[in-house]
Amino acid sequence: MSKQISAELQDALDRAADGGRIEYEEALELYRHAPLHSLGTAADAARRKRYSGVYGENGEIATYIIERNINYTNACVTACKFCAFYAAPKSDKVWSRPLEDILRRCAETVALGGTQIMFQGGHHPDYGVEYYEENFRAIKAEFPQLVIHSLGASEVQHMAKVSGVTIEEAITRLKESGLDSFAGAGAELLPARPRTAIAPLKESGERWLEIMETAHGLGLESTSTMLMGTGETNAERIEHLRMIRDVQDRTGGFRAFIPYTYQPENNHLKGRTQATMFEYLRLIAVARLYLHNVAHIQGSWLTVGKEAGQLSLHYGADDLGSVMLEENVVSSAGAKHRSNRMELIHLIRAAGRVPAQRSTTYNLITVHDDPANDPVDDHVMSHIASTAIEGGTAHPELKLVDVR
Repeated sequence: MSKQISAELQDALDRAADGGRIEYEEALELYRHAPLHSLGTAADAARRKRYSGVYGENGEIATYIIERNINYTNACVTACKFCAFYAAPKSDKVWSRPLEDILRRCAETVALGGTQIMFQGGHHPDYGVEYYEENFRAIKAEFPQLVIHSLGASEVQHMAKVSGVTIEEAITRLKESGLDSFAGAGAELLPARPRTAIAPLKESGERWLEIMETAHGLGLESTSTMLMGTGETNAERIEHLRMIRDVQDRTGGFRAFIPYTYQPENNHLKGRTQATMFEYLRLIAVARLYLHNVAHIQGSWLTVGKEAGQLSLHYGADDLGSVMLEENVVSSAGAKHRSNRMELIHLIRAAGRVPAQRSTTYNLITVHDDPANDPVDDHVMSHIASTAIEGGTAHPELKLVDVR
């Protein structure tokens, strides 16, 4: 027998499915009590209503992007408990990539049809705004076609402190040197209790949002993220969404919301808690219903796996993320899922959607509406270079740099 829900909860579900606004208490009740199928149906209806006539006649298009996450250093002073990537700054395991290496990786990205660079790394004690200015200017000078969608509020807070400048000056200088968009890194969990538990040396969730709001005001949009499964409560998960939505009401600067799941290997939390696939799908659906003012919801196949990522397209997600040519951070914690462009196209099409490659701003680059014209280049695959996955340098003909 299917689970029945109250008339009030059904009203909230119907209102959100039609694109209306629901409140925190309603979102929490839906997350806790609404039948999974009902949640997915409502979230999918909200997605189709939003994108009909925009992403196909009936909103049938689902997108992906080709990008590279260039991790420039693993030295970090914040020592987050969920992270398996960082090394203490004085450790003999610390490394930083020279600019020549970074530019070579950018060249490989362009050669493989990538359009976006995510430039992310640890909070190096010596890297102020000047370091990022030098790298961004060099990347833009050599590869003006690449979008630099990088960093986050935590990095801005750190570099401003190192350089002795205000947040406003740091962001302005980053933008002038070539930063196109913030990646929303470092959000983790925004409510105070879980954030303090897993990242006690980072800025508060309120401060993270203040910095993002400042960036939006200075003309730099961003994405927003959420790390699930480190011991947070259901209420704290929905509170995270509320905090994002409140800022979005004021700025409109978050173009997407991307929840992903904690990976349990090689870190201090040691996998004591994790989010299940069903918790993840419920969160995707409630995010689509509650974040009526955020345009895009992305499914994270990299952390939840390709099958769950594909299912997210039935629970309100309109984007399946990226063919990530390089990734070291969540891979170091145990995320071993790999894919390629052809497989992502297949996953999207098998979910009953029309695949399309997008830009950073979600403009459509190529719509794969005819399978006969699908790309066949298997070089465009995830983790062609990685310090975290064995065989990550899978294509020696590309002359990738082995950093191991």
